[in-house]
Amino acid sequence: MALFHLSVTQTKRSAGQSAIASAAYRAGERLYSEYYGEYSDYTHKGGVICSDILLPSHAPPEYADRQTLWNAVEKAERGKNAQLAY
Repeated sequence: MALFHLSVTQTKRSAGQSAIASAAYRAGERLYSEYYGEYSDYTHKGGVICSDILLPSHAPPEYADRQTLWNAVEKAERGKNAQLAY
């Protein structure tokens, strides 16, 4: 019998976290954060099996690009204590 576990945490700007860095880590990519002005490079990270972006039909097509999507999230949330993602 298989046992499954799910852990959900918040990505919070007040804790010094970045949605761009989190997305780059999970996808194993190199992404540029316009908010912080720096790159998050996790291209040498192994073990990434799938890194698809699933969008609803009404979402803008440019959000299929991970860097564009997460920079838009960081731009929309302006506060220093913003909760950027789960």
